[in-house]
Amino acid sequence: QVQLVESGGGLVQTGGSLRLSCAASGLTPSSTYAMAWFRQAPGKEREFVTAIRGGLRLYLSDDVKDRFIISRDSAKETVFLRMNSLKPEDTAKYYCAAGTRLARSSDEYPNWGQGTQVTVSS
Repeated sequence: QVQLVESGGGLVQTGGSLRLSCAASGLTPSSTYAMAWFRQAPGKEREFVTAIRGGLRLYLSDDVKDRFIISRDSAKETVFLRMNSLKPEDTAKYYCAAGTRLARSSDEYPNWGQGTQVTVSS
């Protein structure tokens, strides 16, 4: 049974940083899976943020690519999202997801965590 557990969210001021973690279990072998971060703001649809599989990474936009860093520790089956220079528009619930293909579509990720809230104050 696949389980993804996010942590690290919280309240931060504009320009601050946070590091989200996603602890995975039940992915065998975990290193072959694509791991992604999505986010959903109130009243908006869930959107892709970034993903990693092997040495490949995808990002939502150049702006996200410049400020966010996705990484993984395969030995610990954990994926991280380091978010720098946070903006109020980054406020959302952030979800970790796992799938077999590196993609931007949520349809490609059948496994999801419960999410962690990130709030950026102006």
